Formats: sequence, structure tokens, C-alpha cells
Amino acid sequence: MKLLENVHLDCLSELIHTLSLTTGSCRLQLKLESYSCKMTGDDKKLLRHITNASEDTGLQALSPPNLGYGYHSPTVTGQEQDACSTRTFHCLVSALNASFRPDYDFSNAKSEEFCRIPNLNTVTQDIHNIFYTSLGDSFCDIKEHLWNTIDKEIGLQECSFYSYNSDLDSDPYGDCLWYFNFFFYNKKMKRMLFFSCQAHQYADTMSDDDDLYYSGTDMGSSDIE
Repeated sequence: MKLLENVHLDCLSELIHTLSLTTGSCRLQLKLESYSCKMTGDDKKLLRHITNASEDTGLQALSPPNLGYGYHSPTVTGQEQDACSTRTFHCLVSALNASFRPDYDFSNAKSEEFCRIPNLNTVTQDIHNIFYTSLGDSFCDIKEHLWNTIDKEIGLQECSFYSYNSDLDSDPYGDCLWYFNFFFYNKKMKRMLFFSCQAHQYADTMSDDDDLYYSGTDMGSSDIE
């Protein structure tokens, strides 16, 4: 996996983060990252590892989606099980490794920790509900720009959509109030866009820049819903 530099995605991440500091009910940390799915040497090793760790039939079982505010839940008994190709599963794991290395390693993640989202509307509706709840009306001003920027990078109409269900113990999502993550996979473009958000209380994971921001801001005047 190779990170594809995109200043517009970087600016969007920073903008939503800043909005959460000024108008939101919690502090948001975002990742909006685009990756090439062309394999590097490490990717080839990971693919061999995935293939050797399972009885590879060309398909990997996925859990059913369970969307909602800060969702994460196990497979519900009786629901139809989905599947993806081993190559697609490899791309999902590679994207997580590329995004969170060196702090976390997802090489041993199970395919059942992922789910396929049925369509783009389901993804956008879930993200809209979460950001409206967290940012209020300020999200309305950037919603169209957000999706136009993502569409230009990944071609949304040609994508399939996935999500990772955190175990909340050994990965980056364990200490947050809530989270979401989505993978936009465009097989034709050999590209994947990773969209992740974690919510923290204002006192958690403060950076030096945030400390400077708050030193000149009256916290009591924030419009917190």
C-alpha cells in the first residue's frame, strides 16, 4: 500500500477537527487517506501470510453490517453471512496497517472483523447522522464539499464499501467515546480511500496545537449540545 498525497483530503480532516474544537460536543480525530492498492514487498508478504493462515478458497467470510452511531457489534445469529475475495480482504488489512503503523499491526485480523456496507447511501447517511449529532449545523456548510472531494479522489459510484469492527481492546478505537471507519474500494482504479473518525472528550489526547488553541478560548462559551 502506498499513501497517495492529497492536500484536499488533508484540509478536510483538519477542518472537521477544528469544527469539533469550536462547535462540537467532543473532540474528533479524523483520517481521510487515499492508498494505491498496487502491492509492495510488505504487501506480498502479508498476502502470503493471509493465504497460509486460512483454507483459502478465494473468498473470505465477512460479518453482516450493523450501522448506527458509533457502531461496533458482533455478528448476529441468523443473519446471512457475506464474503469478499482474499485479495480484497488483503487490501483492507493493508490499509489499516498503513494507516496505523507502527503503533498497531492488523496482520492477524480475521475476515469476520470486517463487514461489507450494501451501498453508498447507507454509508453517507450514517456519516451524516454522526456528524450532525457531533457538530450540529456547522456540518451543513461542508457536507457537499466533503463528498465532492472524496468523489474526485475515489469515484464513489464505482466503489464497494467496507468497515472494520473494532475489538476495542487491542486496536486504536479502544479508548474513544465512539468511532466509525469506512473503506471505499475502487477495484478498477486499484485504489482505496480510508475514512476514519474517533471521538474523544476534550481533555483526552490533546496536542500542543490544541493546548495553544484552548489557552485563548473560553471553554464555557462553546456551543455544546
